[in-house]
Amino acid sequence: MKTIGFLSFGHWSTGAGSRTRSAADALSQSIDLAVAAEDLGADGAYFRVHHFARQLASPFPLLAAIGARTSRIEIGTAVIDMRYENPMYFAEDAGAADLISGGRLQLGISRGSPEQVIDGWRYFGYEPSEGDTDADMARKHTEVLLTVLRGQGFAEPNPRPMFPNPPGLLRVEPHSEGLLERIWWGSSSNATAEWAARLGMNLQSSTLKDDETGEPLHVQQRKQIEAYRRAWKDAGHEREPRVSVSRSIFALTDDRDRAYFGRGTDSGDQIGMIDDKTRAIFGRSYAAEPDVLVKQLAEDEAVQAADTLLLTVPNQLGVDYNVHVLDNILTHVAPELGWR
Repeated sequence: MKTIGFLSFGHWSTGAGSRTRSAADALSQSIDLAVAAEDLGADGAYFRVHHFARQLASPFPLLAAIGARTSRIEIGTAVIDMRYENPMYFAEDAGAADLISGGRLQLGISRGSPEQVIDGWRYFGYEPSEGDTDADMARKHTEVLLTVLRGQGFAEPNPRPMFPNPPGLLRVEPHSEGLLERIWWGSSSNATAEWAARLGMNLQSSTLKDDETGEPLHVQQRKQIEAYRRAWKDAGHEREPRVSVSRSIFALTDDRDRAYFGRGTDSGDQIGMIDDKTRAIFGRSYAAEPDVLVKQLAEDEAVQAADTLLLTVPNQLGVDYNVHVLDNILTHVAPELGWR
């Protein structure tokens, strides 16, 4: 069995063929797709967070709305850029959304990715400490967040409060028990995967990774997963961690699928530079008849090693078509691979 969810970037535009022509469209259709995915039997509804872009940005109103409309499906992010986040507000918003959903949040966070603007986190009021990079700042925000999510009191109470306080130091409220174990780190390198393991976070690995060995993406990711699980074991954590990988996978079952994805799909990994500093490897897309997909995915070492698969969806093609995309995988591909 494998947990299978979708991952939406929540794009909107007025371009030809777009079914999401405004932010309101992207948000409302995200809710509708999560509801439909739950009805279909999918396990997760995940969303990317990008600032200063015509994409989904502030995740917690969306996650809370989905939590109120659904009852079973996991609701998550992949990922929230921690360079932009106040850990205290994050803990409050996440706690509230998790309680609304009944404890179904799975929050992927990271140090961020290339942006629409230069150093966008500065506009949000954040600045790395002297000698630190923006990545250092993101990891420090993360460490504070993990401490706060433990639910222990740390703030000195006012001796004359407006309302009565419980005894002792106060914590951020609302606190959602168990949320700490549902924080994931989106890692692009083996080193940060091992760091995440030591801190007790689950692991998210996407279709983009630092090219550390020159091997195919799925091989590098499989090795990253193995390094993460070794570090987790060495850290002595009691629970079993979770690991997800993201893939663009389209089963060609009708003329619409063939028109959209039947030609021009990526048949291999690509190499590029991130911020002109880091050599990165970008994973291929999969688009083929279901029986061909089964064979291809059986050879994807990272997909096989992960317990969770996030299917990136073309959200601008509308809810109905994306339900069809998910149904194709759940019906024609996943059972043949033993995932259902």
